[in-house]
Amino acid sequence: MSELLARIGDKWSLLVVSYLGEHSMRFNELRRGIGNISQKMLTSTLRNLERDGFVSRTVTPSRPPQVEYALTELGRDLLVPVNRLALWTVENMEQINAARAAYDEREGV
Repeated sequence: MSELLARIGDKWSLLVVSYLGEHSMRFNELRRGIGNISQKMLTSTLRNLERDGFVSRTVTPSRPPQVEYALTELGRDLLVPVNRLALWTVENMEQINAARAAYDEREGV
């Protein structure tokens, strides 16, 4: 259980699931949307999410082949708590920032 929670709880997996929640995407479109993720990290994250059943990969035979990624039904189920977590973060950001500032002041950071 801890291995799976670590996988779906890492920032790249959460971002990939969030972006694919909007619609299916090709690799470069997904990479541009996320921004600061390396090609290697995105490839690794997509493979892990595909292995766990959250993402599907569809190859369209063309020159060059087109590969599209989409959430599976299980991935769409995961999107519900991911979106809730994102909403919670936005709703509590002011409080979190205040707590950080108080801690930094107290600790002389």
